[in-house]
This record gives sequence, C-alpha cells and structure tokens, in this order.
Amino acid sequence: MLDQGDRSDFRTQFVREPSVLKRFPALVLNADFRPLSYYPLSLWPWQEAIKAVCLDRVSILAEYDEVVRSQREAIRIPSVVVLKEFVKPQKRVAFTRFNLFLRDEFCCQYCGARSDLTFDHVIPRSRGGVTSWENVVAACAPCNLKKANKSLKASGMRLKRPAAQPTPAEMHAVGRRFPPGHLHDSWMDFLYWDAELEA
Repeated sequence: MLDQGDRSDFRTQFVREPSVLKRFPALVLNADFRPLSYYPLSLWPWQEAIKAVCLDRVSILAEYDEVVRSQREAIRIPSVVVLKEFVKPQKRVAFTRFNLFLRDEFCCQYCGARSDLTFDHVIPRSRGGVTSWENVVAACAPCNLKKANKSLKASGMRLKRPAAQPTPAEMHAVGRRFPPGHLHDSWMDFLYWDAELEA
C-alpha cells in the first residue's frame, strides 16, 4: 500500500523525455477535468496509465485503437485519463532548466534566437550573481559567449524583459502556447491551446 506521499508522487510525476512518449502517451487530467500541468504537459507513458487504471486511481475518458494483451485479457491503451481524487495545484514553480526556458518562451533574452539555447547569469557568478529566477535567463550560445562574465552595461547588451520568478498562472499561460509535438485527437476536448473565447 502506498502512503500519501507516494500516492501524490505517482499522480504528479510526468515524463519530460520525448523518446519515452513517442508511442501512445496518456493525457492526465485532475479530478476537475483540467490537465494537471501545462509545463510540462501532464503525460504518462501508456504503461503508467494502464497501471493507474488497474490500481483504480484513474478513469479512462478516451482510448487509442491499439491494444495490449495480458494472459487473461486485451486492454485498449488509454489516451486520456482523469484522476479519481483531486490533486491541489502547485503554488510555486520549480526552478528547473525546462521551466526557465518555458518562462523565456524558448528564445534568447538578448537577441531573440530560438536555437542553440543555454542559460546565462545576468550578474555573473564571478561578480556575486546567484542562480535564481531573478538572475538567470535563456541565452543562445553566441550571446552567452559575447557577454561572458561582463555586466550588462559593460557588454553593451540588453535584456528583452527583466528576469523574474513566474507565478503558476503565468507558466500555465505560456505552457498553453507551447504544446508538445504530439497532440492526439482525443486530447483536444481537454486542451484549449490559443483558443479565443466567443464574445
């Protein structure tokens, strides 16, 4: 039997590795039928989704046409599942490389480039800068090399916008603009990427 901590981890640990999700990922919804996360999108590999079904932790809302077989039965692979118990949304955004790039919309905060991204300390660590939301930005490799360990003023470079700690609501808004490469048709009723509300 899993304790409460284990159960919470089971419900909120999502796969960030695209290679694991290439075949039949399941969209995971909270008990209110909203995705648990947009950053990254709450997806489980099909094996985790079936495990959750067998443990009676989720209900299946949609399925793929594909089937997996055990010795006793054939099971259609879930494409959308909903948790049976509500999980409280996180109140703070974890400071991770993925979330930093998402906050900065996957573009260099100096020149706007979208390739060869790394990250840069606005106030260099050699000058007392800390690794925090307020001092780290996404930067392309050429801009990072150009700025080196100089201050913004000394480098002659400017930030597109100040670095700041994002709220969960801000990250949800940005996350909705950057869906993963794979969006199954069965997910569309539960995702509202860039949907305009009718007046």
